[in-house]
Amino acid sequence: MTFAATILTLYPEMFPGPLGVSLAGRAMAEGKWAYETVQIRDFATDKHRTVDDTPAGGGAGMVLKCDVLGRALDSVILPGTGRGTADAVGGGEAPSAVQDGDGSEHPHLPLHHPSDGPPPLAGEDRPILAMTPRGRPITQQRIRELAAGPGVIILCGRFEGFDERLFEARPQIEQVSLADIVLSGGEMAALTILDACIRLLPGVMGAPSSGAEESYENGLLEYPHYTRPQEWEGRTIPEVLRSGDHAKIAAWRKARSEDDTRSRRPDLWERYEGARVQPASGARRKTKEPDQ
Repeated sequence: MTFAATILTLYPEMFPGPLGVSLAGRAMAEGKWAYETVQIRDFATDKHRTVDDTPAGGGAGMVLKCDVLGRALDSVILPGTGRGTADAVGGGEAPSAVQDGDGSEHPHLPLHHPSDGPPPLAGEDRPILAMTPRGRPITQQRIRELAAGPGVIILCGRFEGFDERLFEARPQIEQVSLADIVLSGGEMAALTILDACIRLLPGVMGAPSSGAEESYENGLLEYPHYTRPQEWEGRTIPEVLRSGDHAKIAAWRKARSEDDTRSRRPDLWERYEGARVQPASGARRKTKEPDQ
């Protein structure tokens, strides 16, 4: 099964970007994943192809219009919509030609631009993510769930963000944040999430265990790594890693993982400790229940 990514964006030229090289690039060439972009602006119905407007109640910036976004998204998720222009999803008449900055016109292009082969089928059951700093932070667990599925649809925000009515009308959309930072648009976050998913697809990484012993996979940060030369600027590789004693190495790595998580990411450590305590207390309750 090919992992199918659809990206709704005002800047389709940003894709595949870095996903066209290295592991992701090779995986795409091998058919392990495919992408298509949808130009949101093609679903505007006025002659200026307007996608944003001023915030209700006043304030700085511009807000992406829910009617335009709704038509763009429906062209991807609803069967029988034609996967085409704005009029194909009941949004009025799309322009027959698009005017470039120099005033010249070229024919209105199809909306979908798959990397190779046909685009994913309309109505396919893929999660829909909207990239916004107001969303839930993405986690490695959610990335693994996405990578195990048929693909993902990603809606890239811009300006001040989305008209909230889009999420009220399309409750299946997951509002997702990459981190506690604000980017100029959702495209960079989309690229990052796609990279995280693609590397977990079967056959993409060389060793199957490569994705298992990593930060976040077991609730902890990964242990530190070393390689040759054995000594560099007076600093040597820890002796235990040169001992050949696999049990001692595993114990050292686990201890460092826990120490580094506790000091660098107390939020992760608190969740990790809670997860360890909860099963134990649950087991005790189950043991006592028959005596009560």
